[in-house]
Order: sequence, then C-alpha cells, then structure tokens
Amino acid sequence: MKWLMLPGAGVFEIVRAVAMKYPQGFSLPVPSVITAAACILSAVFPAFALKELPLGYACAMRVGFGITGTAFFGVMLFNERLSVMQVVSPVLIIAAVAGLKLFAESD
Repeated sequence: MKWLMLPGAGVFEIVRAVAMKYPQGFSLPVPSVITAAACILSAVFPAFALKELPLGYACAMRVGFGITGTAFFGVMLFNERLSVMQVVSPVLIIAAVAGLKLFAESD
C-alpha cells in the first residue's frame, strides 16, 4: 500500500500545480476547489506512506514525480518551452530518488 501512496501523492502534486493555472487568483470556484483538494491529497497520501518509509526517500519521490510531471504538462498544455538543462534536471531528480531507494539500508 505504501508504494501506491507515493505515486498517488505525485499525481495530486501534478494536479495541484496544473490546476493552479486556472482559478485566476482563486476567483473561479471549480478550479479553486480542485486546486485545494489536490493540495490536501498531495499531503495526505505521503503521510500514510511515511508510516513505513524513510522521510528522505518518500519526500524526494513525491516532489520528483511532481516536478517531472508538472514540467511535462506545462509543455503539453501551456506550450511552455524547456531548455536542455530543464530536461536534464528532472532526469537527475529521478536518478537521485532511485539512488535513495537503491542504497537504502532497509525499507
């Protein structure tokens, strides 16, 4: 179950970030509610995973997934441009998360 909570938190982190583009300063109710709900869920999911996982790994995975997904959706939905380093950086984050897991003493 802990392994489902972290990707779930990452998904809600992405939803929160993307939804924040739409409420126009929280003046539109539906996008504002989606943003707030995703924000809460992106915090609740890792809280359950942290019962069994190390803090550093769990937080790095949630944030890494969120950064990578948010960058992807920024390009796909909002025509944002990425430099080479903006593509390399999430890859390094993913490598760091994998390293934290690979070299963990126990989980």
